[in-house]
Amino acid sequence: MTVLIAGGGIGGLTLALSLHQIGVPCRVFESVPELRPLGVGINVLPHAVRELIELGLHDRLDAEAVRTRELAYFSKHGKPIWSEPRGLEAGYKWPQFSIHRGRLQQILLDAAIERLGRENILTSHHLAGWTETADGVRADFIDRATGKPAGSYEGAVLIAADGIHSVVREKLYPNEGPPIWNGRILWRGITRANAFLTGRTMIMAGHEILKFVCYPISKQAGADGKFDINWVAERHMPPTYQWRREDYNRTAKLDEFLPWFESWDFDWLDVPGLIRNCPHAYEYPLVDRDPIPQWTFGRVTLMGDAAHPMYPIGSNGASQAILDARVLTREILAHGATQAALAAYEAERRPATTDLVMLNRRNGPEQVMQLVEERAPNGFGVVTEVLSQQELEDIAANYKRVAGFQVEGLNAKPPIVQRAGMT
Repeated sequence: MTVLIAGGGIGGLTLALSLHQIGVPCRVFESVPELRPLGVGINVLPHAVRELIELGLHDRLDAEAVRTRELAYFSKHGKPIWSEPRGLEAGYKWPQFSIHRGRLQQILLDAAIERLGRENILTSHHLAGWTETADGVRADFIDRATGKPAGSYEGAVLIAADGIHSVVREKLYPNEGPPIWNGRILWRGITRANAFLTGRTMIMAGHEILKFVCYPISKQAGADGKFDINWVAERHMPPTYQWRREDYNRTAKLDEFLPWFESWDFDWLDVPGLIRNCPHAYEYPLVDRDPIPQWTFGRVTLMGDAAHPMYPIGSNGASQAILDARVLTREILAHGATQAALAAYEAERRPATTDLVMLNRRNGPEQVMQLVEERAPNGFGVVTEVLSQQELEDIAANYKRVAGFQVEGLNAKPPIVQRAGMT
């Protein structure tokens, strides 16, 4: 029977393409009336890129994305703390891609329409509820804009890929409440600007209270000689700050946060210039949810942000959703579209992502910036006077281990779906 997928984001579309790859019929249901390329930049890590390449998407990705060359950490004074190669330069067999989230979703959507048929990607279908049947599940949908019924569909299992505000999760955990805000605000935008450092560098500067991240997401310079630079400004707000908690994606007012970064004009990057010259910036609260003890209930399970919403630290949100999709596909290949497949998927993915959620709450690899701020708030000359090389390497290695993309292990293992015997 058909696998029903609630949610047409990166995770849901990757799952649809993966199920099509192994010959399992599926149908994607999306709440919005039209899937459009929205958002700002994201990074897709090598362990997730390899799975997208296994889906035959390498050329499309490579045409749109920047192959990230290195990740570099800096103090609030713009002084280097730590840098390491990424993707192919780090010894992986697959690149790390920096790409506009909307472009990535469009690549997945175009491929899904081509392979599954447009009739299996249904928009204006908001999940209202579901019931288990004798041999599967029946999902009921409404048109959220009108409130009118949009039909009921039967399938073998229902996969909730419906994001941090998941309808399925809310029904399974009705007392959970809204996502947890940790007191930090993110301001995000894309600015046309000159290349910096290698031209393919992702940088993070600052510390736990005030941080700036940026990286290019366009491969070629435009007619103006400039590139699309994705940036994120972050501040941990004081306890007295009155955040408009009902707003999760509102247009940012530059004068509300630019003053904190006015002095961050480094000789290699003009941070205030990036902010000031951005045509449209957005404000987001930094939120996640506590890990839950169970994803799978009968013939229904959670994936992606519906299962494990995490802070955007370590560039792992989209990558983990892609891994969810591939592990779930592997288990469906092994067990069929059954409760046994859902249980096997959860047994692997829930502990792994729980560890990652908790590590991201401790700032993941970005804790090196906070250590520098605590030990040398007025600047430093040589990084080894503040942090030992061993400390730096241990922090980086531990994060890669938890996130599942160490060079040695990743290069040695076959792709996820092939581990179930697919050829």
